[in-house]
Amino acid sequence: MAASLVRFVRGGFSRTLNLANRSSCLVQVRSESTETKPTVRPKDPVTHKQLAVFGEYVAEMLPKYVQQVQVTCYNELEVMIHPDGVVPVLTFLRDHTNAQFRNMIDLTAVDIPSRQNRFEIVYNLLSLRYNSRIRLKTYTDELTPVDSAVSVHNAANWYEREVWDMYGVFFANHPDLRRILTDYGFEGHPFRKDFPLSGFVEVRYDDEVKRVVAEPVELAREFRKFDLNSPWEVFPAHREAKAPELPAGEKPADK
Repeated sequence: MAASLVRFVRGGFSRTLNLANRSSCLVQVRSESTETKPTVRPKDPVTHKQLAVFGEYVAEMLPKYVQQVQVTCYNELEVMIHPDGVVPVLTFLRDHTNAQFRNMIDLTAVDIPSRQNRFEIVYNLLSLRYNSRIRLKTYTDELTPVDSAVSVHNAANWYEREVWDMYGVFFANHPDLRRILTDYGFEGHPFRKDFPLSGFVEVRYDDEVKRVVAEPVELAREFRKFDLNSPWEVFPAHREAKAPELPAGEKPADK
């Protein structure tokens, strides 16, 4: 009985030591991994190769619309397409067995005025089946419309309204293309690079007519200088004591 008890105690103590050693090693490995550039995503050559192969496959299947395929440094697949291929490419990526990108995560735009087609439309898609993401990019200008993606992804409804409101990109065949963030009578598109920071009109409540009115922006002063003093300076107790003035040739008395 005593011998079995001793073996039990020794076994439990050895298991405790093993667990302690494993936990200390785990903590050391974690500390080493977090100390060296924790915000930089590590490169994965296997994932990079798989994305490149799939991008080439999409380009071979849709050569009429795909213009360029690239994999960024963070293993993100980007496919640049012609504006006429928005609906066909989105439909292919949604319904194809090896893709199944059925979730539209985001739809936005980028304004680059120096380009002939200044607007770059970006579609971010997610495949829950393969736990993978893909980014589509196309282009347009101020006057050329882009086919709406609502027929493929219902989530594109409000996204396209936001892009129309902020950038002025018109989406053809959209079921309800209206402003979504600004007022209905708003002039211009705020996210364009040539849109002034102060805007064109300002909204205020008029006491005379008892309603909200929109008027052209009027800046009272072209340049305003702000005095950024500390708020504690208004209290005398926090001011520095001014040394008393002494007559010429006199030295302050030693304490």
